[in-house]
Amino acid sequence: MYYDPHQFEFVDRLESNWLVIKDELSRLTAEDFVPYPERYLLQKKTGWEIFGIYFLGVKIDINCELCPETAKLVKSIPGMVTAGFSRLAPGAHIVPHSGKPSSVLRCHLGLSVPEKCALRVSSDIKAWVNGECLVFDDTSEHEAWNLSDRHRDILLLDFKIPPGFALER
Repeated sequence: MYYDPHQFEFVDRLESNWLVIKDELSRLTAEDFVPYPERYLLQKKTGWEIFGIYFLGVKIDINCELCPETAKLVKSIPGMVTAGFSRLAPGAHIVPHSGKPSSVLRCHLGLSVPEKCALRVSSDIKAWVNGECLVFDDTSEHEAWNLSDRHRDILLLDFKIPPGFALER
């Protein structure tokens, strides 16, 4: 299930700083990224790479030094658990799956999104838009694909569900 991203106060700050984030991403090299560890989620077992900034609340110091403004922005997000860049190679397909933690929501900020890239959550398909966030329940079945000839780059983060926020099921 998708949620209106603007009901979360941090989204406006992320979106208004997306070019700063994209600039830091552009300074990274291919060697800075690592393959996503759960390769069973990929149709071809390759094509999804990540650059972690925070993992389960733990700061990845060397990566934060490479992207200091992005690190500062994501650290300021209430309840932020995990944050980093997610790169999907041309032709890659992340197969349908459901996340495990039911206490978090996932946010994607489009940074470099070519046409023919999309994310299906439950039965709703949305395309990422550069400079805009998508927020969804990671425990809902979802899949992603990149049918273009360029990489798709987003900022991916998980944040704790705010107190009093009612999840729709």
